[in-house]
Amino acid sequence: MPHLDHDRLVFLALGESEAGHGETDHLATCVSCRDELEALRHIAGLGADTQGLRELPDPPAHVWAGVLAELDAAEKLPSLAEAHRQGLPGVRPQPLAEEPPGLPHRPPSAVTGDRPEPRRQPSGPDGERAPGRPATRSRRGRRWPRWATTVVTATAAAVIAVLGTVAVLGDRGGPTPQQAVLASAPLAAYGSTPKDANGDARVFADGRLHLHVANLPDVSGYYEVWLINPTTMEMFSVGVLRGSSGDALLPLPPNVDLQAYSVVDVSAEQYDNRPAHSGDSLLRGTLTG
Repeated sequence: MPHLDHDRLVFLALGESEAGHGETDHLATCVSCRDELEALRHIAGLGADTQGLRELPDPPAHVWAGVLAELDAAEKLPSLAEAHRQGLPGVRPQPLAEEPPGLPHRPPSAVTGDRPEPRRQPSGPDGERAPGRPATRSRRGRRWPRWATTVVTATAAAVIAVLGTVAVLGDRGGPTPQQAVLASAPLAAYGSTPKDANGDARVFADGRLHLHVANLPDVSGYYEVWLINPTTMEMFSVGVLRGSSGDALLPLPPNVDLQAYSVVDVSAEQYDNRPAHSGDSLLRGTLTG
């Protein structure tokens, strides 16, 4: 048996689906899939444990001190390069730009431990050099280097993504939460569909339809899910599936009558701008419960 699909393992870890007999046997023998499932369950558990988390503590002072030290070191890189050029034989250092007087000296670098050398000034009319000024800018007028802005932006995006994941998993209320099931149906191959195609459908109490399908035949278009009234043959589309195997959670219309629209149908559709059912059903099953 091939490895279980990652999306399938996610649903198993979140308790949205139960493993079939073949999947259970595979997990018992496949270390890779079993380790991935355990890791996903651990992540789900972390999200559940932080459900009540509302405020994060402020970072320690040494974290911000480290950030400022890195920024200081980055701004001194041009001065270090200039000092290096001054030490090379035959290379004449180029004077740096003038700065307003009265600026405080920069503290020692967090990287080298040295203070930056004063900038060389051009000789005056009497042949004496003007007094040097510190090769720094004031902290008030400093701009962050471009790489620092990029790092801060990326870090903020990562924090938002992590907190979003915690919020989503935390709402589930447990490491492997179980949804209340209102109705369910096994899905079997329909018509000329290969007999190894199968699936199952479950309607959760929160108004979502969970589908697990496997071994659907390849189609040139896409797979669409329907609920059908077997008495009147009226039907409506619930949504589409991403692939021939895997899981999907599809929202149902509010107050849908599952007693009347009891047949779950998976069809093969074409990109023909026709919203009606194609008539090519691949899987069908009747909801009970």
